Amino acid sequence: MDAGGLRPEGGPGQPPPPPSVPSAEQVLLQARLSLCDGPGALRELLEAADPRWLLLGPGSPAALGELAAALGESAAPPGREQDGSEPPGRDREHAAAAERAQQVGAVFALLLKKLEDAGRSQECPGAPAVGPALSRVLAHIYVFAVTHLEERPWTTERSRAVARELLELLVRAAGCASVAEFLRGKDGDEEGRFGAVMGLLKQELTKDTWKRNPATKHVFCWTLPHVTRPWLGPHLERVLPPSLLISDDFQEENKVLGVQCLHHVVLNVPGADLCQFNRAQVVFHALYNHLYSREAPLIQAVLLCLLDLLPILERSQRHQGHQGQVRPRSQCDEVLQLVLTHMEGEHRLALRRVYGGILPAFVRRLGILVVRHLKRLERVILGYLEVSDGPEEEARLGILETLQCTIEHAWPRMPCRLPVLLRALLRLIWDVHTDPGPTPEPVRATLLQRATQCLILLDHCSRGQVKVLLEGVYSSCEENRVQECIRKVQEST
Repeated sequence: MDAGGLRPEGGPGQPPPPPSVPSAEQVLLQARLSLCDGPGALRELLEAADPRWLLLGPGSPAALGELAAALGESAAPPGREQDGSEPPGRDREHAAAAERAQQVGAVFALLLKKLEDAGRSQECPGAPAVGPALSRVLAHIYVFAVTHLEERPWTTERSRAVARELLELLVRAAGCASVAEFLRGKDGDEEGRFGAVMGLLKQELTKDTWKRNPATKHVFCWTLPHVTRPWLGPHLERVLPPSLLISDDFQEENKVLGVQCLHHVVLNVPGADLCQFNRAQVVFHALYNHLYSREAPLIQAVLLCLLDLLPILERSQRHQGHQGQVRPRSQCDEVLQLVLTHMEGEHRLALRRVYGGILPAFVRRLGILVVRHLKRLERVILGYLEVSDGPEEEARLGILETLQCTIEHAWPRMPCRLPVLLRALLRLIWDVHTDPGPTPEPVRATLLQRATQCLILLDHCSRGQVKVLLEGVYSSCEENRVQECIRKVQEST
């Protein structure tokens, strides 16, 4: 027995005792301390370490998680002001962050390789389990990789390549085939890592902190679309508040990102869950306020999201007892009324194209109830048919489709509007035929085809009045293309 009475001495001819293996806590504490000397020192330590050192001891998984968190923080992008503004002269700091990201990415890749090697040793009797340790680091590594994955001020081509390689290695280490599978789980009974990732992002996605770390919103907005129905529903409480928070910002870029996140939530969470606790109403009011914006990308994102949210709200209203009543004015009526009001005085071509492209969907959404808006809708249609919006004619094509849908759904109200609509359509046909502008021939053909189809529909709902009115026009017109459009109307049955 040695002096301490703890270990028997080796007798004559006996092999010397094996060297004691340091505990995992000791190794990981040394690794944390080596971060002060930079990621390079930590990489050297991990390269020399036995993979089993990472797993020995009851506290090693937690210590590994702390090490991964410290590594990720060491390569975080430079922080911003409370309002998200970027202080001047940050180029050098961004370059340093990209350089650190390359080194930290290499350390994370080595750590995953060590854990993978330790997992292979599980076949040996008494070997420690690698699962708990791996689960502690995966979310931290994922957040780091996505932070540096895309082109940002704090990334370079090399740091992005390291992040892509690390993300692929991470997905493979988790036993998954894709990032989506990594986040949601491989099968219905297995929980994915999305909850762990949102747990890390939660502290950065508050009203007072989300703009200080410029990468947080990008990690959240990049991650969310990978989690779809039915896996997103259980995480509704985690994803809805940050989506609303980002959409409520004063910067257009953030507003669009937030609305796109809200749209993904609307599409992938059951309507019953959205209507619970008035969540759907909160989302509606947040989107409705954006309709006063003058930015085309935001308006398009908002209107597309509203088109998918409105049916959920309408179903909820029906369940609350409106079945036996005259259908009240709905949120769809409110949205269309405001959109038409804005369209009447809009002169910016980008917004006219957005409004014209989305308007047919709202007419179809309301169906026969579009008669509530016919006066204003007629003024919008006539005004947009008069003005060309460029070579592709997106606004006029959308308005012609809107007119077609309106005639199909509200045909009993069309005969009294026949004189003004017929005059507008004939003027459009003539302008398209004679305009020497740069409009491509396929676009001209589509405009003429849709205008002719509207004339045919007007003739059907007016019991042949259009044919009668066009007889004199056909005989006096010498333009072959205009005659061809009129002839199609007269030959229709």
